[in-house]
Amino acid sequence: MSTSQHDFQGGYRYLFGPVPSRRLGRSLGVDLVPVKTCTFNCPFCEVGLTTAHTVARREYVPVDDVLAEFEDWLASGGEADIITVAGSGEPTLHSRFGDILAGIKACCDIPTALLTNSSLMHLPDVRAGASNASIIKASLSAWDQASFERVNQAHSSLSFETMVEGLRALRGVYSARIWMEVFLMAGVNDDPADVQKIADLAKGIRPDRVQLNTVVRPPADGQAGAVGPEALQKLAGLFEPHAELIAGFQGEPCCGATATEAEVVNMLARRPCTAADVAASFGLPQNESEVLLDQLCESGRVVSDARHDGIYYLAKS
Repeated sequence: MSTSQHDFQGGYRYLFGPVPSRRLGRSLGVDLVPVKTCTFNCPFCEVGLTTAHTVARREYVPVDDVLAEFEDWLASGGEADIITVAGSGEPTLHSRFGDILAGIKACCDIPTALLTNSSLMHLPDVRAGASNASIIKASLSAWDQASFERVNQAHSSLSFETMVEGLRALRGVYSARIWMEVFLMAGVNDDPADVQKIADLAKGIRPDRVQLNTVVRPPADGQAGAVGPEALQKLAGLFEPHAELIAGFQGEPCCGATATEAEVVNMLARRPCTAADVAASFGLPQNESEVLLDQLCESGRVVSDARHDGIYYLAKS
């Protein structure tokens, strides 16, 4: 196996996991752009603040190399509930992400998901590429241009209305599942009147599911606050179909898996995790996960972040 895309020893360069996903179960991630390369700079992002704020689409990583790694993972007995094209930035910035989805589909029967912030769905070739996914997990967390700029800190060239029109057009050509994630932050976009505006827009897009999320893992901006479960439940009733709450871990352990230090660091480079998350991802007893994380902290490869809902671990950048 080659070295990681982000220079970690061991593991694959473009694949990570399977990791526990609050949304999708055991998810093998496919990382198609350099870390923190995105069209948005969301304050709630668990990856951290965007360092390459761009709308430039290109083949950031070689398609053949990604598919070769995936084939090797399959041949090595890899198992997952879903293959998720997501990672450390906005995957639709990769000009051939659709070819990668199609290539994965040709190799196996594991369903695929595209996790996108929706910002480039106005482009016909992005919609065509997205149509290769079994599930499109799109985002809509604003209701007009001003809120779009505040909530998502979108690239200056992006138009909120154009993005919404792109999502409507996607629904017109894509017959599989569209799950719409609405990410809410306390005091920013959780006022019921504003959420109703988001709900009205979502209804016009006709997603198969609407999912409400809020800050759980350490966000890019420490001021990004969580919306409480009772408030989320009330806001869920504004949507049609009724929104489900996904702010909470739902994954199951990856039975029989093991964890090397490099694999854990690789996962923590992409998102903060608790000891329980690491244990679930690699099928470890939690006490073993805690010992491993303590060792990584002592070595300086990982740092801990104590929050009100637990201790999260991140790879040291």
